[in-house]
This record gives sequence, C-alpha cells and structure tokens, in this order.
Amino acid sequence: MKLKDFLLSYKKRNGLSHEALAKMIGVSRSTYYRWITSDDVHLQSETMQRLSRLLGCDLSALLSRQHNVKPLLGVTKAGYDLFAEQEFEDYIEVNERDADRGDYFLRVIGDSMEGAHIFDGDLVYVQRCESVPSGKIAIVMIADEVTIKKVVYKKDLLILEAANPRYEARFFTAQEIAEIPIRIIGRVRFVRTDFDWNKK
Repeated sequence: MKLKDFLLSYKKRNGLSHEALAKMIGVSRSTYYRWITSDDVHLQSETMQRLSRLLGCDLSALLSRQHNVKPLLGVTKAGYDLFAEQEFEDYIEVNERDADRGDYFLRVIGDSMEGAHIFDGDLVYVQRCESVPSGKIAIVMIADEVTIKKVVYKKDLLILEAANPRYEARFFTAQEIAEIPIRIIGRVRFVRTDFDWNKK
C-alpha cells in the first residue's frame, strides 16, 4: 500500500472531506492532493511522524514494507444473497512468506463455511484469480452477489458447496454461468480470526 491508500482509508473510516483531512494533517490542499494522486511521495521526517500519530501506526515502517501490507476490502457472504460490497475498510500486514500468496482480505459474514473452520467475522486472505482447482475454496461472483464456497467441477456443471449441512449446494450449467454471469474472482489462501470484530 502507498501513502495515498492510507490517507484515503483514514478519510473514509472517519467520514472526512479532503479539505478537512488536509487541515488535520497541517498541509495545504495542493500538497494533500499531490499525495493522494501520486504513487511516489517523499516525506520529511517531521511530516512522517505527524502522519503516524494521526493514523495510529508506524507509517514509515509500513511504507517501507508496502509489499507486506494488504487491504481489507469489505465483506463476503458465507451463505447467499449478499450484494457485492467492495469498500476499503483497513489494512493488514502479512509476513514475507505470505506476501506473494495473496492480494487482499475479505471479512466473512454468515455461517455456511463453519465446517471448513471459516466463521462469521473471520478474515480470509484472497489471491486474485479467475479459476481454481476443483475442491478449493473460492470467492465467487453470482451476478452482483459475492459469496465464499467450495468450487467443484462435475461433468458440465459448476457446483458451489457450503461447509454447513443447513445450506444446499448450488448447481450451474455452462449456459447459466455465461448468462447470470458467474465468475470466480479469487482463491482463499488462509483464514484469520479477528478477535476485535464486533457484529453490528
């Protein structure tokens, strides 16, 4: 993640205007807009410290490890019938080994994947891709709905299986996949429990 990602995330979480955030930081609007439109920003030490205090993190350390910081992009439904909601919620640091294995985190809502040890409120680490091997857990778009399910290919069918007997599997033909449409958008690499998350 770059400086602009941290600033835009903070702005969104706190319901601030660009002008208000620039004022809080103590910089001109032109400087602020340069920061949020540029991929390569060099900050003086005093400015870096001021931003770190505002954002509540060691910004210098995070920016030096950009490859290891991944965005949390809203929610995915462990169930069905939740519309896609990709909103930048936060940022999460991963270790060097995992940095290349995935691209972003999603928060799981629902209980349909409990049998796979993916629980309501957990965070799944997702690798962007358009296909997964049969039997793997994936993030799937069904029209405007986003869900997390085990993907199974059988004959000419795509099967989305829950890991909870309360939820039935869904079957899709090649024609339905094209017409609805249905797209695999990522493979789940691992899951993290967020002990600080409170359901609203």
